Formats: sequence, C-alpha cells, structure tokens
Amino acid sequence: MSSINTNIAANSALQALTATQRDMVQTQNRIASGYRVATAQDNAAYWSIATTMRSDNGALSTVKDALGLGSATADVAYTGVNNSIKLLDQIKQKLVAAREPGVDRTKIQSDITALQAQLQSTADSASFSGQNWLKIDTTAGTDITKAIVSSFSRDSSNNVSVGTITVSLFTTATSETSALYDANTTASAKAGLLDKQQTAASGSTYTVASLNISALTDSAADLGDLDSYISAVDSTISKLTTAATNFGSVKSRIDLQKSFVSDLMTAVDTGVSGLVDADMNEESTKLQALQTKQSLGIQSLSIANQSSQAILRLFQ
Repeated sequence: MSSINTNIAANSALQALTATQRDMVQTQNRIASGYRVATAQDNAAYWSIATTMRSDNGALSTVKDALGLGSATADVAYTGVNNSIKLLDQIKQKLVAAREPGVDRTKIQSDITALQAQLQSTADSASFSGQNWLKIDTTAGTDITKAIVSSFSRDSSNNVSVGTITVSLFTTATSETSALYDANTTASAKAGLLDKQQTAASGSTYTVASLNISALTDSAADLGDLDSYISAVDSTISKLTTAATNFGSVKSRIDLQKSFVSDLMTAVDTGVSGLVDADMNEESTKLQALQTKQSLGIQSLSIANQSSQAILRLFQ
C-alpha cells in the first residue's frame, strides 16, 4: 500500500542511516581518543577498574621517587663510611709509627688532628635532602630508625597499605649503631662509632675522634695507652666495615624494590590498556565499512523519498 502520510521505506532507511551515523560517531571518538572505554557510559565496570588502577599507578610513581631518594641517601651514607674507613686506616698507621721510641709524637699528632677534622667533615657532608644517617642523637634513649616508603598495595577488600624499608641507625638494647657521631651532650652516653667513650690502659677516657698522643712518652704506662689507641682504632675500623656492609645491603634492597615497582607500573599500564584502549586496526577497518554503509544509507533514503513522487503521476 502506498500512503502519502507514512513513507515506510523512507522511515526504515532513515532509522538504518541514523544507526550507522551513531556507530560512526562512536568509532570516530575511539580513534580520536585512543580509548574503547573513555567514560563510565562506555563500560561502567571497566571504566571503574581502569580509573582505580590509574590512581594506584600514580601512587606507585611516588613510591618509585621515594625509593630513588632512599637509594641516594643510603649511597651517600655508604660513601661517607667508606671514606671514614680510609681515614682511620691512616690514623692507625700514624699511631703504629708513634709506637717507635724516640719519635716526635707532637708532629704525628698534628697529622692525626687533621685526619680527625676530616672525619668530622665527612660526617657533616654525608647528607642528602636534609637526611644524614651518620649523625644521630640518642638523648631520647630510644631506637633510631629511618623508614623509606617502598610499596603501595590494595587488597581484595579494597583497603590500601603503604610498605616501608626500615634502616636501623641505633639499637638501644645492644647499643649497636652505624652512625659516626652522636649529638648526645652527655659524654659518657655518646654512642657514635667515632665519639663513643673508650678507656685506655691507664684508666683515662678518650674517643677515636679526639685522642691525642702529643703528651705521651716512652714510659710503659704511656705506651700501654698508645696500644689501647691502636686497638680502639682497629676495632672501630671493623665496626665501620660492618656499617658500610649494612648500608650497601640497604641500597641493594632499595634498588631491587625500585626495579620491581617500575616493572609493576608497566604491568598495570599494560593491564589497563587491555581493558580500555581501542584496537586502532579494528576501528579503522570499522570506520571504512561504516563510511560505505553511510553512503549506501543516504542513497537508499533518497530512493525511498523519490518513491512518493510516483503517486502524483497517478493523478495526471
């Protein structure tokens, strides 16, 4: 039946053309943005997952920066301790030389004093971004640790947690430390490896950072004190070696974690990409097909609109 009120063929062609144009707009948006799921309207579940994972990846990027900062701080501390070992080696050599009877210990002390000043300078300079792991303050009488942000995770209940790598600089129970100097004002309580109070053979007290041999003579008592100094410096070198090992281990662990976080960020990016990114090969092929379909739809609508004109010829 032909009707001048309703052109069924034209309506069908129009509906098909409208659907084609809607698909074209969607495909063009995907090509322009690169996303198959750009908004919650496209796929609410995938969009929600992708948004959460992108946020978590941003947190992981911050963790990676924190690990880089921690690695640099540990490296600076290790370098400071390693340099201190070399300086103490020289001090030990000077002390051994001073053991020889008749030597001018005043001149040897001038060299030792210069080395002691260099030790202090090394500790003062071993700072990165305001953090100095070679100088502590045990006045509070508590353990001294440094925490480095190392991870960010989300569990199955959607609860987030931040992990840390802990670096121990002083343990109260054992008095073990990796620091060189202690800011504690009580001399007998200082715990730094270089300013910890030692007792000489004669019963006098001293520290590796301030020992002085200029007044020592060749008497048995003085030589006993000198032997005590040599023994103390040698023991301190051993403790510094342990401290350097600890800092090296911390740096190694930090670098491993930093590498893992970097790989994890890449894996998350890949996962999110699989959920929301558009397949450009597929979308470009679909666009070509839709353009052809659109052209055919326009032509079909034109033919359908022209069919109603044939009714006029029936009245001629």
